[in-house]
Amino acid sequence: MKLILSTHNVTLTKAIEDHVVDKLDKLEHFDQRVVDARVTLEHDKTRVPEKQFSCSMRLGVRGPDLFAKDVESDLYAAIDAVTKKIEQQIRKRHSKVKTTKHKVGAKLKTARRVKAASEE
Repeated sequence: MKLILSTHNVTLTKAIEDHVVDKLDKLEHFDQRVVDARVTLEHDKTRVPEKQFSCSMRLGVRGPDLFAKDVESDLYAAIDAVTKKIEQQIRKRHSKVKTTKHKVGAKLKTARRVKAASEE
């Protein structure tokens, strides 16, 4: 997976980078088809002190990209919240795909039963 990490008014330390990479590794566990990830970390000094750090994440996957953004008072909390939002989107997408496959299988099974019943 290709990672593009950009910052605005935030000095990128090794600890922050490791935290982001660790969270992305966990997301990659849920969906192995992730092509790239764009993470933007921002610090806005003009905002209220409770909501100064924002993190936005865009995952490039097959189909529509997944995007989430969160604003928190702590940078690490913002990264965690965005990761959780993206994880929920991945789970929802996976559930939709799984449901459609089950619907097709159920229809075929019903059709086979009806056909077998009509032949008897």
